[in-house]
Amino acid sequence: MQCNVGKTEQVIRVTIGTAIVLAGAYYKKWWGLIGIAPIVTGTTRYCPLNAVLGISNCIANSKS
Repeated sequence: MQCNVGKTEQVIRVTIGTAIVLAGAYYKKWWGLIGIAPIVTGTTRYCPLNAVLGISNCIANSKS
């Protein structure tokens, strides 16, 4: 898996994912589990949808 999620996008994904999980927990609703997807893609810096669409927001010579 090659990095295709940039640093800024990583922070945004993890933040939004956490907010969704917390809102779901607060309202005691199952849809909060949807927040796990952006957290995982943000932490691993790989998004399968970005790969299919040919999108990469990583800097060319990034070692991360």
